[in-house]
Amino acid sequence: MRYFVIVNPTSGRGLGERSIPEIESFLKDNKFEFTLERTTGVWHAAELAERAATEGYDVVVCAGGDGTVNEGLNGLMRARKAGFSKTAFTVLSIGTGNDFAGGTGIPTNLAEGLTSLKADKRKQIDIGLVTGGDYPDGRYFGNGIGVGFDAAVGNEAIKVRWTRGLLAYLIGVIKTVFLYYNPAQMEIVLDDKETINQRSLMISVMNGRRMGGGFQMAPESKPDDGLFDLCIAETASKGRILAMIPHFIGGTQKSLPEIQMKRAKKVSIRSLDMTFPAHADGEFICLEGRQLALELLPQELEIICA
Repeated sequence: MRYFVIVNPTSGRGLGERSIPEIESFLKDNKFEFTLERTTGVWHAAELAERAATEGYDVVVCAGGDGTVNEGLNGLMRARKAGFSKTAFTVLSIGTGNDFAGGTGIPTNLAEGLTSLKADKRKQIDIGLVTGGDYPDGRYFGNGIGVGFDAAVGNEAIKVRWTRGLLAYLIGVIKTVFLYYNPAQMEIVLDDKETINQRSLMISVMNGRRMGGGFQMAPESKPDDGLFDLCIAETASKGRILAMIPHFIGGTQKSLPEIQMKRAKKVSIRSLDMTFPAHADGEFICLEGRQLALELLPQELEIICA
């Protein structure tokens, strides 16, 4: 088999570049036939993954964080839509959150990721497609969409340069609570059947389970069950938001009166007044959005997992 390894050298505050000798040594020692390329800018991982699939590589491996993973996934999905569907996907986790890996059963550290690559255990997972914001033609995602407070937190977390993972997102939460948040009045339609109309602090539409390196947005979600899991939070005071944080870390938020947990295959989100920020797998899809449409594509991609 032929493997195409995409490395983001800046992932994990430079951990990507520092990990390349270990990756190359493991692959050579285990007689892998591989090509390794570094990304050099935004959307380069998508271009490399699409090219690898069209050139007949058997596996695309993304070594990076969730942003690199999302780009690689988009490249593979574009190739699949063009008829190049044999290429599998996996991740070597060297990013800040590693949430896609954590929600799909891929190891969240490099050493175990390399071991699972060799073991070659596979499964099919669902993929999401979001249309709207800055992506009127759509963008694929593997882990989840965050609308409102969650996206604003991510914007603050990436500004934290001295740490990464859950701590960076906790700092982002605190900054967002005190510097921002005036939530929009939202209309959320599930499978064209159920409508929720409320001033929503946050809407998370999950294929995976977690965001921000440890916030369990959908602890019961399964990436291969053909359904999105939604966590919808009604607006709350600053003090109440801070009190809710431990519940999201522990995955017990469904017991809170402000929270609704739902499941659906198709989701429409529309603001009835002001704009909202949103992200897909941690990558911004809009800062001033008004409407998003989400669709689940069941059993769409083969991955290598633990």
